Amino acid sequence: MKILTSNSSRTVLDALAPAFERAAGHRYAVEFDSAKKMLARIKDGETGDVVILEASVVKGLEQLGIVAAGSRRPFARSRVGIAVRASAPKPDISSVDAFRRALLDARSIAHTVHGASGMYVPVLLERLGIAEQMKPRTVTRQGGYIGGVVASGEAEIAIQQIVELLAVPGIDVVGPLPEAIQKVFETSAGIFTASKQPAAAETLLRYLLAPDAAGVFRKKGLEQVEA
Repeated sequence: MKILTSNSSRTVLDALAPAFERAAGHRYAVEFDSAKKMLARIKDGETGDVVILEASVVKGLEQLGIVAAGSRRPFARSRVGIAVRASAPKPDISSVDAFRRALLDARSIAHTVHGASGMYVPVLLERLGIAEQMKPRTVTRQGGYIGGVVASGEAEIAIQQIVELLAVPGIDVVGPLPEAIQKVFETSAGIFTASKQPAAAETLLRYLLAPDAAGVFRKKGLEQVEA
């Protein structure tokens, strides 16, 4: 089977793959990209068996007939956080004011352009009133795990979904954004109308969303959402 998803779901799907194969006798491959690029790929005709993307996106794909009617269900919630290079001092981000000061004191920050959290960062900086001050100190990448930029020393602070930060060696996650400025992303899963093995895809979704998998979700920085 083939799953099309964004970077934020990649680690939990990779972690659960061996146990699913042992339990169900099926294998799945994961195709991932930034949320924006994956949606474009699907709309350009790429398909598979299961899609896992932002909740409103999967709903839209169901309305277009790309996702089978009635197959859509909640998958996970994730939150945005920050990370610094491993063993570097961790800034205080316990309040909105402290977080704002941490960004202003940083030599540089990094975020993606096309990722869901990356698209939120410019909105966040505007909301904090520091967008202009941060422009010359902001490093961007089109997509992927932005933590690599911090691990290599190209930037001091990475801002991305915590699940994506945890996937990068050489950095330490400081914590989530303060609740008042937090962005919670909800993903949904659905079965492609074009799937050649919808019954196996249904078995896969039931496995991924079973209570037994919740601990793996938490370890990877996600919150499992039961239907």
